[in-house]
Amino acid sequence: MPRLAVIGHPVAHSRSPDMQTAALMEMKLAGEWTYGALDVAPEDFEATVAELAVAEEYAGVNITVPHKEAALAMADEASEGARAIGAANTLSFREGRIVADNTDAGGLLRSLPRSFRGERVLVLGAGGAARAAIWALVDEGASVDVWNRTADRGATVAAELGAGTITDPDPAAYSLIVNTTAVGLAGEDTFEALPLSPDSFAAGQTVLDMVYTEEPSALLAAAEDAGATVVDGLEMLVQQGALSLRIWTGEEPSIEAMRTAVRRG
Repeated sequence: MPRLAVIGHPVAHSRSPDMQTAALMEMKLAGEWTYGALDVAPEDFEATVAELAVAEEYAGVNITVPHKEAALAMADEASEGARAIGAANTLSFREGRIVADNTDAGGLLRSLPRSFRGERVLVLGAGGAARAAIWALVDEGASVDVWNRTADRGATVAAELGAGTITDPDPAAYSLIVNTTAVGLAGEDTFEALPLSPDSFAAGQTVLDMVYTEEPSALLAAAEDAGATVVDGLEMLVQQGALSLRIWTGEEPSIEAMRTAVRRG
């Protein structure tokens, strides 16, 4: 029976097991495949993945914080996107070899209501999630500016991925705003930590916040009040998870079944 899992630290909060199990059930694969969660500390990550790769029990794993860069470093093969982004969120085990992919980039594009080719986009943050977003949007043909609290880090990431940098953005100048930071997850004031205010948004814009909580984030609530189109982190979780499942099983999972499961969680 092929096994799948999400690896992170911590990982108990992850909704991936419920989401992916619902998809496997809809695909009528739940009797053959299982999906769980493995909490692995950074110092144990390399040994754990190496063991999974040769044990022939696991077909693959999703990778979440803080292991995405380490996952790419362990790979015997990697997709073009994973190499360019510098991180992997999907590992497949094939005859003892580790194959790395990054479905965060494709998941972000599939989460959006339309293409932003030729339009201005603001990405907040410069971590692994930001790298995937920047790479995907630049590759699609958008003009991307990167803001990061540590400006030097933002400039480095932007230069590597073909984006620009900005220290004092005018939110009204962008068709799409993507928050890849964790601001808001711990209850801090979103508008003190980010270069935005509650009146930053306008109808016609799209705002994607990768943070997901039980209630809409303060960022998305303000954007929706202004008439902007909003996309939350759960939708991106679903879309990237569906791409991972397709890599492992070769079949297209039910997005609706995954959405229902992840929002019920």
